[in-house]
Amino acid sequence: MRHAFETWITPIMIGGLILFMCFIIWDLAKKSQAGRFGTLMLFVVLGAGMLGYVLKVVITWTLESGVGV
Repeated sequence: MRHAFETWITPIMIGGLILFMCFIIWDLAKKSQAGRFGTLMLFVVLGAGMLGYVLKVVITWTLESGVGV
């Protein structure tokens, strides 16, 4: 029972954390009056770490499930 709970709650919580970090980046851009280009750069630079994590999860899932092999 515990394993099943952890299996579905972990992606939900990590997804929530990623959404919260996106809100923090947006709020930072808004408070610093970054403008459109500055906001885009903040999301690109600060969001690169989140994108790297998401790509790692996708690649790991692909390799473990044998999709595309």
